[in-house]
Amino acid sequence: MNAPWVVLKFGGASVATAAGWDTVARLVHRRLEQGVRPIVVHSAVAGVTDQLEALIELARRDEHAGLERELGDRHRELAREMNIEDPDGCLRPELENLAQLLRGIALTGEAGYRARVKVLALGERLAGRLGAAALELKGIAISPVNPAKLLRAEARGWASERDSMLHAVCAHDPDPEAAALLESLAGVPLTQGFIARNAEGEEVLLGRGGSDVSAAALAASIGARRLEMWTDVPGIFSADPREISGARLLRRLSYAEAQEIATSGGGVLHPLSIAPLRDSRIGMTVRSTLHPELPGTAVGPAEESDSAQVKAVMLHGGVPLVSLETLGMWRRVGFLKEVFTCFGDLGLSVDLVSTSESNVTVTLDTDPEVLTPALMDRLRSQLERIGQVTITTNTSVVTLVGRRIRAVLHEVGPALEAFREQPIHLLSQAASDLNISFVVEPAQARRLAQRLHGRLIVPDDGDELFGPAWEELTQATAVAPAGADAPWWAERRGELLKLAEERGATYAYSLERVAAQAQRLKGLESIDRVYYAIKANSNPGVLRRVSDSGLEFECVSPGEVRLLRELFPEHDPGRILFTPNFAARSEYGEALESGVQLTVDNLGVLRDWPQLFAGRDLFLRLDPGVGRGLHRHVRTAGVHSKFGVPLFEVQRVAEAAADAGARIVGLHAHMGSGVMDPGAWGPIAETLLECLEHFPEARVINLGGGLGVPQHGGEQGLDLAELDANLADCRKKAPRELEFWLEPGRYVVAEAGVLLARVTQVKGKSGARYVGVETGMNSLIRPALYGSYHEVHNLTRLDEPATRLVNVVGPICESGDVLARDRMLPECREGDVLLFANAGAYGHVMASNYNLREPAAEEVIA
Repeated sequence: MNAPWVVLKFGGASVATAAGWDTVARLVHRRLEQGVRPIVVHSAVAGVTDQLEALIELARRDEHAGLERELGDRHRELAREMNIEDPDGCLRPELENLAQLLRGIALTGEAGYRARVKVLALGERLAGRLGAAALELKGIAISPVNPAKLLRAEARGWASERDSMLHAVCAHDPDPEAAALLESLAGVPLTQGFIARNAEGEEVLLGRGGSDVSAAALAASIGARRLEMWTDVPGIFSADPREISGARLLRRLSYAEAQEIATSGGGVLHPLSIAPLRDSRIGMTVRSTLHPELPGTAVGPAEESDSAQVKAVMLHGGVPLVSLETLGMWRRVGFLKEVFTCFGDLGLSVDLVSTSESNVTVTLDTDPEVLTPALMDRLRSQLERIGQVTITTNTSVVTLVGRRIRAVLHEVGPALEAFREQPIHLLSQAASDLNISFVVEPAQARRLAQRLHGRLIVPDDGDELFGPAWEELTQATAVAPAGADAPWWAERRGELLKLAEERGATYAYSLERVAAQAQRLKGLESIDRVYYAIKANSNPGVLRRVSDSGLEFECVSPGEVRLLRELFPEHDPGRILFTPNFAARSEYGEALESGVQLTVDNLGVLRDWPQLFAGRDLFLRLDPGVGRGLHRHVRTAGVHSKFGVPLFEVQRVAEAAADAGARIVGLHAHMGSGVMDPGAWGPIAETLLECLEHFPEARVINLGGGLGVPQHGGEQGLDLAELDANLADCRKKAPRELEFWLEPGRYVVAEAGVLLARVTQVKGKSGARYVGVETGMNSLIRPALYGSYHEVHNLTRLDEPATRLVNVVGPICESGDVLARDRMLPECREGDVLLFANAGAYGHVMASNYNLREPAAEEVIA
């Protein structure tokens, strides 16, 4: 009896280097030693298919010569790296074929589907030439096989010519002819993915990711023992590690679970690669050529279990949402058929569906080649014959995948609290109980996915499902950037280490960084005055540098006002803003007597204390109706916020102010904190401008603060130039001469401050590793209160690679005393100094003596 077949599929990244082909050779040798017969299926070299598609378009304009030469040079260089003696001779047949095809396209200016098939297939064939030569050099007898002789496309009479030629579906029923062909070969079969034949014997393509499908279909059609998918990642993870920190390797999945992850944006496997294996009961492993020693993820039949478990949280962006509103569907037979016929006639694939008695809402599968603006306009036109249509072209879908999902819904609720004022457009639960999906705004998706993952993916010690985190497996080696990109604290490392050694836990502030941020704000041409919100950081040294930089001050308590009057007795009190909220009457009286500019945000105070405000110039804080920010506790507008006068009370406030004899000389709004969208302040300005008609004496529009700073390394900062341009456009709409003001706090001081704390203990527990430091939430409460993120660095070992995934915790007797979760750090030891970045705002000012522990001290660095 012949040894069983094992299909080894290698992706584009795995065959893009000489080292990758070395790994292929080692794996083939190993399988031969294990007594199985390997079949190698590979993709084109990474990026080559994109180049070929670009070449087709360039050839239509006869502008392809440069890229054609570049593609050839790339393959010749790879051949030389692989020690192939005659790179030109090895590659000549395919490169000459490519040149001929491109000349034909250039002559006609057209590229039909068949021509496209021939050009795009050459990516795989070029890689095949290299692979066969490389493996032969490694002592492996190779038998190259044309994939069109092994793989058949299904006959789909309803499919368009484009889909039939470029996006064919591969048959996977038993194929005795393919099996006999393989049995007749003397060497190890080497073939390509992506290419098949149709019923007429023409070559067709299986679409992007088609190599996965090819390998699965081949394994099923010849009855292989298993399929090994070799990629550039260590397996399938509980989330996309590029988006979600702490994503865990999934050691095993059922066919159905793998299918759900693939279709929900998993990216590792093509969604069509699962069905052939499931139908044939063939097992699959997903492993990494970069780390072939790792076991990866096993995919196979479902195991018997009644336990409910979420296995993955997937995030998929760029999803179109179509909503149809009508009263004509109630008890109307055939209504949904009529609706979905509109999608079918246009060749649109519907994914998620939600219906009610008056609404049908769906998402569409994303395919940029299909979902053109013109096609979406046609869809709208057809659906508008039925009802009112709303199309949102860009939403994100967050999907929970697992087993008995309904049983864990009670755990999902707390993670959704952030959406009290942000819409969940659609919620869809699979009847199979394998998934539940939330369609949300793109700006909210990552945060929701991270929170759900943190709440629902909780590995236990010795867990058989969840393996190590991505950060552990990839052995991250990132160190703090050096040179021009180095943060200020890296350049002053020695000084900070000495400070921590002498004083223990300490906040350190760079006055140079404070001044730099202030100057950026002063450079905004659309803003007449910038006020610093001193609640962010009221350190006297910081306040002096802010004042020296030309910023004014905004306060929220009499204590803050008194501090400013003590530090700057010469300062005009009329240039200090005081914005109390639900404060006692005495605070308003003290503020007015001191001469500061008072802001009111409640109709009641004007109505109940009119004598207090008689003859006074006041600012009025309005609630624009929508709050912004990374957490509900930092959103300061909207129906669930205590701040501001709602817009429907504007007329009554104007009347109450007039009755009290007060003049409203400025309108103010503040939406929240941590806003990174430069377009967010424009709508606020427009709302305030619309309210000016009620307040003829108002001469100032105060847009509040909320300007965000990057939280993660490599994240882009707020685009102040775009913010400036947006506000300049708003100023043009002003009905009279006005000043525009801003009052940021965190933007000025966050990046200027760091928290230093020494390591006290290190502990491993239930698969997690904890690094304890000498201070905790008594010094920095933002992570516990807001779920905020602060980068953490081991300042003592700043130049050492980060190799351990840890949670950083403090000494406070609270489970919430966690300063950072799932962070990669060098091996930490007692006495090492950890640095928490971006801690200059809402750090020390929110500290306490909880547990009777002294919070971190403060130190100003010039």
